[in-house]
Amino acid sequence: MTQPVSPPVSKHNINPAVFYVSSTIVITISLFAVIAPQTADATFKAIQASIVNNASWYYILSVAIILIATLYLAVSRYGSIKLGPDHIKPDYRSSSWFAMLFSAGMGIGLMFFGIAEPLMHFLSPPVGEGNNIDAARQAMRLTFFHWGLHAWGIYAIVALILAFFAFRHHLPLTLRSALYPLIGDKIYGPIGHAVDVFAVVGTLFGVATSLGYGVLQVNAGLNHLFPHIPIGTHTQIILIIAITALATLSVVSGLDKGIKLLSEFNLGLAVLLMLFVLFAGSTVFLLQALVQNIGHYASHIVSMTFNLFAYEKTDWVGGWTILYWGWWLSWAPFVGLFIARISRGRSIREFVIGVLLVPTGFTFMWMTFFGNSAIDMVLNQHIASLGNIVSHDVSLALFAFLEQLPFSTFFAYVALLMVVVFFVTSADSGALVMDLLCTYGQGSHGLKYRIYWSVGTGLVAIALLLAGGLSALQTMAIASALPFVTVLLIAMYGLFKALDVEFEKQLIQHISPPTVAPMMRSQGAWRERLHVMMHLPNQQEVHRFIDHTIKNACEELATEWQQLGTPAQVQHPASGKVLLNIQQADDMDFTYQIIATAHQTAEQTYYRAEIYLHQGGQDYDVMGWSKEGVINDIIDQFHKHQHLLHRLR
Repeated sequence: MTQPVSPPVSKHNINPAVFYVSSTIVITISLFAVIAPQTADATFKAIQASIVNNASWYYILSVAIILIATLYLAVSRYGSIKLGPDHIKPDYRSSSWFAMLFSAGMGIGLMFFGIAEPLMHFLSPPVGEGNNIDAARQAMRLTFFHWGLHAWGIYAIVALILAFFAFRHHLPLTLRSALYPLIGDKIYGPIGHAVDVFAVVGTLFGVATSLGYGVLQVNAGLNHLFPHIPIGTHTQIILIIAITALATLSVVSGLDKGIKLLSEFNLGLAVLLMLFVLFAGSTVFLLQALVQNIGHYASHIVSMTFNLFAYEKTDWVGGWTILYWGWWLSWAPFVGLFIARISRGRSIREFVIGVLLVPTGFTFMWMTFFGNSAIDMVLNQHIASLGNIVSHDVSLALFAFLEQLPFSTFFAYVALLMVVVFFVTSADSGALVMDLLCTYGQGSHGLKYRIYWSVGTGLVAIALLLAGGLSALQTMAIASALPFVTVLLIAMYGLFKALDVEFEKQLIQHISPPTVAPMMRSQGAWRERLHVMMHLPNQQEVHRFIDHTIKNACEELATEWQQLGTPAQVQHPASGKVLLNIQQADDMDFTYQIIATAHQTAEQTYYRAEIYLHQGGQDYDVMGWSKEGVINDIIDQFHKHQHLLHRLR
């Protein structure tokens, strides 16, 4: 990998090629849906049928490859590589991190399908008879399959690609950066624009799909609690407008205030509702079912992953698995970029384990407590009306289920509030992501573009509802994922290629310890170094050392490099900070930086003159070294850099 160039800058920080092209595509499809809804509905159904019939194998195989690659990264030699410089700490504490990625990733879906999907598989399984114990086992296994590791594996690999190139290599926080190892600076040209356009369009239709499900459930919940509020398109449009307005307010408040607080609030409500279902129902049975469901899922995951029902002709795969894979893939640019945005500072291993296991574990508990409770009501408590309601109207499933438990009215209000908040967090997160995709990952100047995407998502959801309701929403989820999954597979290749380079960097850094032999230091320098090591220097001492000794050493070396025909530059941006940069034509530049870094003991604050290379801090201190000692350390590090370039050629 060569040294990346900076992305071009335009008015309001907007990339016109991505913003206007993606807007045109979205507006064209939406107008088509509004002006000719019947034609649009027929067209969407034809597209869905064509994809399911001809490309289902491609979706299945691609998602399998993605999951295998993600799991491999967690246990591979690359696991210790950080998403950012080596010295960096995570931006968010783990609890906030989990709350935000969970709320953005699946919130609305869990509320909508937590009851409905297990019951629908139970009543009408793909294989065998329904409404029996075997059907119950199969229903939970299939639900886990659709909502488990595969979904979060897709999110994880996209987020990892984005975070690695953005925080480790200072490339734009957009999907185009994943292609840098393959096409270099051409990512700022038409190819990169096309990739980001796919990501914007997929994100908008993916979020709009989720919002469509969400508003159907809000409408059903309001009608359940307030019968005078009708269920219908007009009500749903009003709800989309109202909730989009709330999402816009959250967008205006920013990531740390709006999205973070709403996510933490909703996760708290989710835990409350889940625990209520656990303890209000058959607690021991649900805990037993959770353990058994996980075991059953784990033992069948390989066969389920590759099952296309090739020998049993059925449209079940297209109506369920392919829909879900398309849904997760269409959401992946959005959720992946959002997760990347909040994951700076974590190692690849920590990141993959966290993104895969924590949300998946919560999802499994949610699906078991709600799904198994609902199946038990139908199978053992003979509440057949619950199954009939789900078969008739999926959006009523959650509220009909809660009716069978104590304090049903109160928790129906809680559930309705959760759906609204998940709606808001999805919409405002989506607006933030689309804004980043249209600005080379930097964000636009001002709020109008984020508001534009927030409002636009609501309008698209309205258009798709008018075009054919759920079928239109489902089709757009599947169709928008098709070009993206191809881009994603190419990006994964680019990621592994870049990780090989990064691992070589780490290997080269440990060839020799970062010290200079005593004979290479000036006479008597050892006394000064010993003196420094035996006390804790203050800020003034370290700043003075960097501003004089270090700066002089770097300037002397830079002069020598320039005489050898190699461009070299010394920067002294502030007291206590010096940077030496050696430009190497088409190869990676060499960067050596010394920064005065504060540290704390129980009694006092002390400072170190620490070394930072391109990949981050090196965890050693040169305070008290002679000028010759510093020069030789720079040459040592440059020698390692040259050895790395040799290994990569």
